[in-house]
Amino acid sequence: MLVAIFLPHLGGGGAERAAVNLANDFARRGYTVDLVLLSVVGDLLIDLLPGIRIVNLKANRLRGGLFPLVRYLRQAKPVGLLASMWPLTALALIARVLAGVSSRVVVAEHTTWSKSELLSRWSVGWQVRTSMHHFFPKADGIVAVSSGAADDLARFARLDRRSISVIYNPVVGPERPVSDEVLQPAGWWNGPHKRVLAVGTLKAIKDYATLLDAFAALRQQVDARLLILGEGECRAALELQVRRLGLEGSVFMPGFAKDTAPYYQRADLHVLSSTGEGLPTVIIEALAAGTPVVSTDCPSGPREILVGGQFGRLVPVGDAPALAAAMAESLAATHDRAALKARAQDFSIDKAVDQYEALLFPQPFAGTAA
Repeated sequence: MLVAIFLPHLGGGGAERAAVNLANDFARRGYTVDLVLLSVVGDLLIDLLPGIRIVNLKANRLRGGLFPLVRYLRQAKPVGLLASMWPLTALALIARVLAGVSSRVVVAEHTTWSKSELLSRWSVGWQVRTSMHHFFPKADGIVAVSSGAADDLARFARLDRRSISVIYNPVVGPERPVSDEVLQPAGWWNGPHKRVLAVGTLKAIKDYATLLDAFAALRQQVDARLLILGEGECRAALELQVRRLGLEGSVFMPGFAKDTAPYYQRADLHVLSSTGEGLPTVIIEALAAGTPVVSTDCPSGPREILVGGQFGRLVPVGDAPALAAAMAESLAATHDRAALKARAQDFSIDKAVDQYEALLFPQPFAGTAA
């Protein structure tokens, strides 16, 4: 039985990591899996199991992917197609009609749309809302990655909230042994200081500017160093801020890291400073490593993952003094790391695949592993 997963590429974002985990687990359960990409690029390609077929639509632009996707659907006729992230979600539903196939199509959105940077232009916001409102009801399943994101999607696109399923991102697999390898940068990795970690693309919605201001305040009372793993358009501005705050030698921004697990294992604290999220995978990855978390109480996801602050501290968005205080408190506190790891299991790969399987294949598949 063929399942297809449709994405732009396999870069290092949370949606792409989730897709790789889904594809691999579907393959382990006996499904034939196609990963359908607009372009075959991305650091996560090598994480796919060997039996998974990569379909290259060779589309330089998003709109250019429509007719290649139609041809793929006519030729492959997958039983189920999972499309993630607008406009690919709308594109998949249009392609099914044009292809004249009976494939079930499930669409998944990974962000809190009302906070999206794409909405800075009214014309784009209108296009997103209208296409979602018109096409999403035709899907066989609509998925949001948190309850908060589902509520927001229903309001944003004027959809029936009851039509939206909440499926947490498939993040947590088998626990990995603690790495004793010394990774770069050595200035963060080695030494008696506290190690603070942040993981995510260097873009405005991540609000690393507030994190840097908070970290500068933290440094006044705690010997700590900050590592930000990610790449993006805000790098130059953030590097300038680091110099302005006199944090050279205390803040490291080496770029994207494909394997972040050893860093979570080594960190004394993981911090998320975003102004908006869907379901921040990085918080779950930190919990899975038993690493304490401080996060902004942004819409949506952090409050849901941390159960209102039970499994990590929550602070207001954009409040550097509050973020600095929460970081200091967390670094000084004793944490039940076993409880953090147990909470992370609510976001296991197996649970997510079970739920997607139910939407994509209502009839049980005989090849599914027990």
